[in-house]
Amino acid sequence: MGLFLRAISYISHPLFIPLAGTIAYFIITPKYSPLELQSGNILPIFILTIIIPIVSYLILRNIGVVRSIFMPSIKERRYPLLIHIGLLLMIVYEVIPNNFVMEIHYYFLGLTVAAIAALFTLLFKVKCSLHLMGLGSLFMFLTALSIHFEINITLALSILTVFIGLVASSRLYLKAHSKAELVIGFCIGFISQLLLVRFWL
Repeated sequence: MGLFLRAISYISHPLFIPLAGTIAYFIITPKYSPLELQSGNILPIFILTIIIPIVSYLILRNIGVVRSIFMPSIKERRYPLLIHIGLLLMIVYEVIPNNFVMEIHYYFLGLTVAAIAALFTLLFKVKCSLHLMGLGSLFMFLTALSIHFEINITLALSILTVFIGLVASSRLYLKAHSKAELVIGFCIGFISQLLLVRFWL
């Protein structure tokens, strides 16, 4: 059971959330999306939100700034979050304008707001769950897409809800977060997307 919950923590790592939302959009949308538009968004987002952060993590670990990919301490989270915010802003201002998709644009704005909020909580010595923050963002985004396109994705949302519960259980089992930190993380992600939904829904 412990191995399963540990694997859940790796699978649900916040690094995968930006790409997951982007791919989900192209699967859900009924709008025609040529292959060039899809690859023009997915490929650079994959590089900027997964490849570069992994390389950055290896560099930060080698110089002793971080010790684990899960960044267990408040001090370890500052530089990775700053890098993450910088990369998200690069996507918002450099990648998306060249392959403009309104829904993805606001999704990434929401992710940026959530990351800034998570960085801000560190000032108050609060280590909110980045796993739940990412999943909260993804859940709200998928819900909004379902309403926006009037498509029933109840099954997908139900599976995601169960997965969120598993991730929360995993983080508690591994003693990575308290219940309050999990709730705060989920709320930051959920609300950051909710605040921007009115601009495109």
